[in-house]
Amino acid sequence: MGSVPSIKSTAAAEAAPEPGWDGIHAPSIAAFEELAQVAYDRLPADFRRLCADLIINVTEFPEDDVLKELEAESPFDLLGLFSGVGLPQQGYAPQTGQMPNTIHLYRRPILDYWAENDESLGAIVTHVLVHEIGHHFGFDDDDMEAIERAAG
Repeated sequence: MGSVPSIKSTAAAEAAPEPGWDGIHAPSIAAFEELAQVAYDRLPADFRRLCADLIINVTEFPEDDVLKELEAESPFDLLGLFSGVGLPQQGYAPQTGQMPNTIHLYRRPILDYWAENDESLGAIVTHVLVHEIGHHFGFDDDDMEAIERAAG
């Protein structure tokens, strides 16, 4: 049986308070839904009014058929997805049998992205949410990138 390696600490580290890592977990689906709701609630009221019938769905990963259709190499490639018919493409009344417009937020890929980048989880969720809402409005990725460049 091998020995456990010792971890040397510095005086500054010894004086620092215990971070309590044992109780820290990645946010659950329920906590992630709350985070998405907070992000949505912070959007301008006029913007939210245009999203009145939009459904926001949080799941672990994209479905296999979505990954195949989008030719994703990994389930971690997709942070969010808009499914439905964008507002500019809709007629005055929804088509019979038309599913509601839905934004999918994929928890595990978002958490993976968060772990690899220096951004807050709330900022990432907000970015993905706004990006997918942009698709609801009929914007394509190039339109949204141009808007983000102009704003930044």
